[in-house]
Amino acid sequence: MSGPEPSGVLVRVCAVIVNAGEICLIHRRRPAGDQYSLPGGLQHLGESTTDTLARELKEELGLDSARLPVRPVLRWVQDQITTRPGLTEPFQRLHLVHTVDVPDGIRSLIATTEQDADDTAHIVWAPLARAAVLHLYPAVGAALAAPTGTWSGPAGLPPMVDGTYVWR
Repeated sequence: MSGPEPSGVLVRVCAVIVNAGEICLIHRRRPAGDQYSLPGGLQHLGESTTDTLARELKEELGLDSARLPVRPVLRWVQDQITTRPGLTEPFQRLHLVHTVDVPDGIRSLIATTEQDADDTAHIVWAPLARAAVLHLYPAVGAALAAPTGTWSGPAGLPPMVDGTYVWR
């Protein structure tokens, strides 16, 4: 017999992975345009944020977080309540966005395609200034536009809502 179904808003833990002024993104081509996602995923019931991020980085990028020279730092928190095509209920998430700088040796270990997706989405590296204006999920572009030395946190970002975010 399984336990009760989780209720409330689901938590998505993700990372801004930076190397040499570039950010690691998952790139998907959609009919309505390209979408770029920060690596990450949903937190399981009873799982810590740290464990969620480690699991997701391993599943999506093949990256063993134990090899990171520094631990990811929680920088931003962003609420999401949007209408998603094909769903009748509002789509809700709480995004916990971490940052981590990785050396070249770690960057070279990151997969070139998403490891746990059927659509073989490509892993791309984009300059931070360019990434700030891409269609990102979650919508952290404004935060990325600030110089990395000024990133502090955790800080709340404006929520993702219909009118500020459109699904692709």
